[in-house]
Amino acid sequence: MNRKVIFFAVFSGAILFNACGSRTGGNKQVFHYNEATGIATLDPAFAKNQSIIWAVHQLYNTLVETNDALEIVPSLAYSWDVSADRKVYTFHLRPHVFFHDSDAFPQGKGRKLTAFDVEYSFSRIIDPATASSGAWIFNDRVAGKQGFKALDDSTFQLTLKSPFAPILGLLSMQYCSIVPKEVVTKYGPDFRSHPCGTGPFKFKAWEEGQAMILQKNEKYFERDSTGASLPYLDGIKITFFDSKATEFLLFRQGELDFINDIDPSFKDEILTKKGELRKEWQGKIILSKHSYLNTEYLGILMEKDNPLVKQSPLRFKQVRQAINYGFDRRKMIMYLYNSKGMPAESGFIPAGLPSFDAEAVKGYTYDPAKARALLQEAGFPDGEGLPAIKLLTIATYSDIASFIARQLEEIGIRIQVEVIPKSLLLEHTAKSVALFFRGSWIADFPEAENYLSVFYSKNPAPPNYTRYHNPQFDALYEQAMITENDSLRYKLYQQMDQLVIDDAPVVPLWYDEVIRLVHPHVKGFHANGLNLLELRRTNLK
Repeated sequence: MNRKVIFFAVFSGAILFNACGSRTGGNKQVFHYNEATGIATLDPAFAKNQSIIWAVHQLYNTLVETNDALEIVPSLAYSWDVSADRKVYTFHLRPHVFFHDSDAFPQGKGRKLTAFDVEYSFSRIIDPATASSGAWIFNDRVAGKQGFKALDDSTFQLTLKSPFAPILGLLSMQYCSIVPKEVVTKYGPDFRSHPCGTGPFKFKAWEEGQAMILQKNEKYFERDSTGASLPYLDGIKITFFDSKATEFLLFRQGELDFINDIDPSFKDEILTKKGELRKEWQGKIILSKHSYLNTEYLGILMEKDNPLVKQSPLRFKQVRQAINYGFDRRKMIMYLYNSKGMPAESGFIPAGLPSFDAEAVKGYTYDPAKARALLQEAGFPDGEGLPAIKLLTIATYSDIASFIARQLEEIGIRIQVEVIPKSLLLEHTAKSVALFFRGSWIADFPEAENYLSVFYSKNPAPPNYTRYHNPQFDALYEQAMITENDSLRYKLYQQMDQLVIDDAPVVPLWYDEVIRLVHPHVKGFHANGLNLLELRRTNLK
């Protein structure tokens, strides 16, 4: 047995429950999962990727949160009021919410949460000294020092510079988790490994690179519909095996309760090309699929004054549209991804958002004849005189890039695929030196504005990596931000999405899916569009 397995057995057994290797040993329910990328911090101010977000979500709460239908619902705030000018939001906090126990509190006992904790937590996010990766949430949106204000222990007020319809969605992000000042002050930078929140689970132990233990918060404020306390689980064990093959083996052996996503190296062993479980797996594991708010795409630089753009054939809209028509998204998803995801034949806004409407926003389908006609219209009949176009991608997506390149070559568009490190690709796109590049946009919160901000000309890169600039789009975007009525705002979103698709600064590839492999004994474990790890109502039978 290797050192990591020995360590984990001793670590989890001694620290948590004396129930090593058992799901419900000693009448304790312990949920097991593996985080192959590790967890960099448990400080919500730095919850910028999935591994951190998943752990932070267990330890903390936000004022509001999203439910499985991606609707904004109460969390620490049981209700809120919005002023007539839609700039002032007044939140009313639940009366009996307590922070986890910590040495930073008198006698080590967790104290009651107040509105002053909310004021502190939000102020901390935008404090330059914190250097939070989530500071952008409030940048240019909050009305100065008076933007965050505790009116009394149970009432918090947020004041915006101007109306911003998606603000509640932003407040549901893990960056906006509420933390106690005493604990942050006591531990300073080490708060990352001494977290203290109000969430359903509390921190117990962490051996970096080995394992992490979270325990049930017996004082958690939420209850289920029958009045029973949440969470049902007694604890969570997280391992950090960096090999996906090892992770899959542990899952097969029953040592992990689920796997998020399926590694390409063994996808064909589990899934058919239609994305269904192969017969040998049916009845043994559960395949869970759910729309995921992630659009995979190719981006095209549109900065007119950029010398690179002036010399590129991509400056012609017909060429950009020809690329969009020139390859088969459906075949690509079926053969390369075993039907994991939906071909992006509508807009940039993905399936799964309430404003998504494939009838209202018409995208591109495979039509080589139309692609050839557009090339001829651009002055490149059958690709004659059209120089090769370089496509920058990363190793993970080289197969996708090669598939697209092969199909585009059939209509006369030559694509040179260049694989570079992800860090270099990000640098090139930020500096506007990438003409044609692979990208993905994962929603931070469940609102289409998150996707459309990618094309708002007043935004830098990120998020506007293509440097798209359309005055009509900008006007619609600004109108949508002050439109409170959801259905009217969704119509504006759809108009904007159609403008983007018609101008073709991007080549949408597919709308992603959450795919989870789950053991049948895991109950009440549901996927959602943000791919949050939701364990409050999960139990093990």
